[in-house]
Amino acid sequence: MKPVLEVLTSGTAYLAKRDVDEARLNMEHLLAHVLACRRMDLYLRFDQPVPESALEILRPLLKRRGEGEPLQHLLGTVEFCGHELIVDQRALIPRPETETLVELLLQRTGSQPPLRVLDICTGSGCIGLSLAKAWPQSIVTLSDISEDALELARLNADRLELSSRVKFIRSDLFNKIPGTFDLIVSNPPYIATAEITTLSREVRRDPMLALDGGPTGTEFPIRLAEAAVPHLHESSTLAFELGMDQSDVVAAKLMALGFGKIEVKSDLAGIERFIFASACPQAIIAPGLAEMDDTLSQNADV
Repeated sequence: MKPVLEVLTSGTAYLAKRDVDEARLNMEHLLAHVLACRRMDLYLRFDQPVPESALEILRPLLKRRGEGEPLQHLLGTVEFCGHELIVDQRALIPRPETETLVELLLQRTGSQPPLRVLDICTGSGCIGLSLAKAWPQSIVTLSDISEDALELARLNADRLELSSRVKFIRSDLFNKIPGTFDLIVSNPPYIATAEITTLSREVRRDPMLALDGGPTGTEFPIRLAEAAVPHLHESSTLAFELGMDQSDVVAAKLMALGFGKIEVKSDLAGIERFIFASACPQAIIAPGLAEMDDTLSQNADV
């Protein structure tokens, strides 16, 4: 049997040869996963042999990672805002940038969280479930056009013991969503269609519905903002994540829609990625926005 250090070294070389970023870190996660131990525990076990039964599990995982399957899919979980969530091909893998969006929302609300919260384009449920966990008194609704994504979000709600406190609605944006909300939050698709083929092979494993934001990437976020207006009241907030160099365009559209105070916040890399808009009672749909390309609706009537 090979010792831990030898398995780590050979596995790292295998992944590096196949252009896997952070090959050593990936290998450590995979080996810790099959040995059911913490990654840091491997450093205390360098000389210990790895059982053949573990190697039999590791080899196909290593091959799949070398072929570009995301590490998170192989591990089956990811940590998000201190919670371990289930992840797979049904929804976008939660990313650290989106954790910042949740943290900003928690900071903004302080001791008075919103009562009615909608996480639209919820995917794995990472945003809405994290907020529900932090705000026990809030009524949180999770919505997505994809039934597959909602099934994953339900699993995560069960995992976080939130199933009795959150609602799930399958809807193309607001088609099936009634009423108004104090907070509407989203990590919508915002990648320009033509740029999707340039993304890493790992990101391209995410569902196309979760990536494609339209020709420039801003079309879907703008459509979301337009559709949100009737579901907001005077003191509501609309918050969502954006891609690089999109904040100016989206902020201008929000102003045209009649939103009040508009704030743009940066992620930890300094990219203007998050936008917060306060609703106004006189919010007016800007001429022309309602005629956006119908293809952005993804031809869904759910």
